[in-house]
Amino acid sequence: MLPVSHSVSDTVMRRCDALARFSEEPGRLTRRFAAPALRAAGDQVAAWMREAGLEVHRDAVGNVIGRRDGPGGTVMLGSHLDTVVDAGRYDGALGVLAAIDCAARARCRVEVVAFADEEGVRYGTAYLGSAALTGRFDPDWLARVDADGVALGDLLDGPLPAGRDDVAAYVELHIEQGPRLEAEDVPVGVVTGIVGQTRAGVEFAGRAAHAGTVPMELRSDALCAAAEWILAVESQGVVATVGQATVEPGAPNVIPGRARLSLDVRHADDAARAAAVAALRSRAQAIAAARGVALVWEPVQETAAVACDPALTETLARAVAEAGHRVVRLESGAGHDAAMMAAVAPVAMLFVRCAGGVSHHPDESVSAQDVAAAIGVLDRFLARWPT
Repeated sequence: MLPVSHSVSDTVMRRCDALARFSEEPGRLTRRFAAPALRAAGDQVAAWMREAGLEVHRDAVGNVIGRRDGPGGTVMLGSHLDTVVDAGRYDGALGVLAAIDCAARARCRVEVVAFADEEGVRYGTAYLGSAALTGRFDPDWLARVDADGVALGDLLDGPLPAGRDDVAAYVELHIEQGPRLEAEDVPVGVVTGIVGQTRAGVEFAGRAAHAGTVPMELRSDALCAAAEWILAVESQGVVATVGQATVEPGAPNVIPGRARLSLDVRHADDAARAAAVAALRSRAQAIAAARGVALVWEPVQETAAVACDPALTETLARAVAEAGHRVVRLESGAGHDAAMMAAVAPVAMLFVRCAGGVSHHPDESVSAQDVAAAIGVLDRFLARWPT
């Protein structure tokens, strides 16, 4: 049943190309939360949803949601529309556009959601869209300001939505963002769980001074302290990243007086992640004390590890096998909206092979053949719903 033609996957691929033209920056793809480019992309997605026969609305945070009634509990499909800076065109968007195509053929009660923020680029807190949908939006986030001083709360279009309690299942299709499926030579993989994540802001505050007149042994160089700690992050033995660094005053002839860094730590075991974060904080304190600088540690976000629902995962695996593909199960090292949705519904995820495992980069690439395979799996899953 339900063979998916390449014309369907070609439509999804063309739409990914079209959506990539909605960007804040010429020459590269960037769509941050609540930016005009994201709203315009949401308008286009809403039009495609209506073309698929869905009733559409947009909530106060900018989530675009399409719905069609049918038998059974509500199965929700989707992913996110926002991007990192200088992004690829498939992360998030592919899951939304494939979901719209599948929803057009589904005979069950289905919703497709295009979340307004998963990456957390603008305000440093990921999952703003799915946090709002699930009632897990922290009111303290409303006071956060972006690099231009714009408060998050000023960008909402009305009151926050109430958390959903009527979703029977959430299923997310997403590119793998890693190399395992390519190594296994399979087009799709069944996700077993999503790692937990800690984000923090770390600041070393020293003393800016003349670069030519202060002896090396008398300096309080914030950047040297930061550099030593970054190497400690690298050697901690967990997946940890310092992805942002700001140095002040930032002049070539001035000793750095302040260095602000981001920290991202991920692990499938929450206790192991917490221990690693504690060790890194202790190391930062020791480095700061030894170098005569101050340390400011600001927790930004904590997201627990999430296990995908066993029953939904087995149904998805059966759909993969029925479609003629070897079933490969794998854990996700990236965060996904499914991690938030797990608070209100059982979740499952399907990964699509991406070339070289490259993601969060313009070279991000998937094949139309693999997309067709993934759409075929989702169609089979929906045909079984309710399971």
